[in-house]
Amino acid sequence: MNHGRGPDNGGYRSTMQRGLINHLDLTVSDLERSTVFYESLLTHLGYRRSSEYGGGVPNWVVRAGPVSLSIGLHRARASTPHDRYAPGLHHVAFHAASRADVEAAHELVKRIGGVVLDPPAEYDYTPGYYAVFFADPDGLKLEVVHEPRFDQESA
Repeated sequence: MNHGRGPDNGGYRSTMQRGLINHLDLTVSDLERSTVFYESLLTHLGYRRSSEYGGGVPNWVVRAGPVSLSIGLHRARASTPHDRYAPGLHHVAFHAASRADVEAAHELVKRIGGVVLDPPAEYDYTPGYYAVFFADPDGLKLEVVHEPRFDQESA
């Protein structure tokens, strides 16, 4: 049984980019509060609300050609504050189209009551790296970043 593997695409027949993240599910303490927060943020970033995910899970999808990523929210069974320095997820970073896009995300986060951890600034991770860092309602660190090197690759 070859499970759809073929000679192309690293042994996989799909046009999907092998190895990219397919979906990200986040566990939240207050599903209603987090749904409002992520609806505003993800819609701003180009995601659309989706009903493709079963079980009534709030879910958003973004597609770029054959690449698709969904983000879903699940109600936590226990309310433990997020610690990005404990084993598990440290933070999630989202691409921005420009520095102005990062600035707009910063304004949106302030409007929807998000906690800004670091306002928009240039960081020395890669040339021109420009980002804003903030926390979701449960303290999960999020980032919206513009990296000019990706502008050059897509041109």
